[in-house]
Amino acid sequence: MTSTRTITHTLPHTLPEDADARLVLFAIRRLGAHGLHDACAAHAFVTAFGEAFRRPLVLMRAFMLDVASTAAQPIAIAPCCCARATASEAALLDVLARAETSPEKARLLLADQLGTRAVDGVLASAAAVAAAFADAGRPIQC
Repeated sequence: MTSTRTITHTLPHTLPEDADARLVLFAIRRLGAHGLHDACAAHAFVTAFGEAFRRPLVLMRAFMLDVASTAAQPIAIAPCCCARATASEAALLDVLARAETSPEKARLLLADQLGTRAVDGVLASAAAVAAAFADAGRPIQC
């Protein structure tokens, strides 16, 4: 039996209250676990954005690809059914929320999360995702 202390150590963060941040977390989990062309993630974006789903979905896929190809250390992703978030997931959400408004903070957080200093490409992808959400009236807030 798993203790509460173990769960809160492994999944230390609560889920974001913001619906758009929850959508991003769902996409991180689905695309990270099931691949970039996951149908459930695509359906979630169609439901959230309607006909304008393509730009945020394609940019989210590009962001996840950049994260995966740049990371020098593992990134912990919880299953979609988890009611809490890993430190890695919370950091990626924070990067996406800060990418446009506080790029230096986002860069430092991303470098720490990915275990490398060469994060400019990933940061550009994060800013593009954040802009796509904001342009659709769904800014990512953590």
